[in-house]
Amino acid sequence: MACSNEEELIQNSEENDESNENVEDINSKLEEKKMNEKMEELQKQIDEKDDKYKRLQAEYSNYMRRTQQEKETIGLFANEKIISELIPVLDSMERAIDACTDKEDPMYKGIELVHKQLIDCLQKFGVEEIAALNEDFDPNLHLAVMQESVEGVEPNKVIMVLQKGYKLKNKVIRPTMVKVSC
Repeated sequence: MACSNEEELIQNSEENDESNENVEDINSKLEEKKMNEKMEELQKQIDEKDDKYKRLQAEYSNYMRRTQQEKETIGLFANEKIISELIPVLDSMERAIDACTDKEDPMYKGIELVHKQLIDCLQKFGVEEIAALNEDFDPNLHLAVMQESVEGVEPNKVIMVLQKGYKLKNKVIRPTMVKVSC
């Protein structure tokens, strides 16, 4: 009987060891599962933070681009008031040049020189004359004040410029006053 008790004890001991190993396996698997869940949660938080960071970075980049564009626009059109005041002076100089009969007169040459300087100065700041004569009529650039039917000219063509128009980059400061064929 002693032998049998010993064998039972050994067998119970082996079963307990197996049972302990199973419990340890289960515990280690639970620990591993908890660790994996925790890692997944942490990775999810990292991904969220990374996404927020990238969005914030993109928003900042867009903000900087918009601010730069606004600065350029403000700088460009800050001179618009002065330029619109200088355009009638340019018109007056052109009328004075047209009124001169002697092209060799020093007065004519002086007016012509100042006229050229004024045009160069305005061009340096982005002012351009709007092309009109023999162009298609464009209500965004031209102001039609007269119409006339002209033989050999297709309709909606500018046939006469009554007053020059100017634009600052893409913005019309003063439309060209024109006569249009009908």
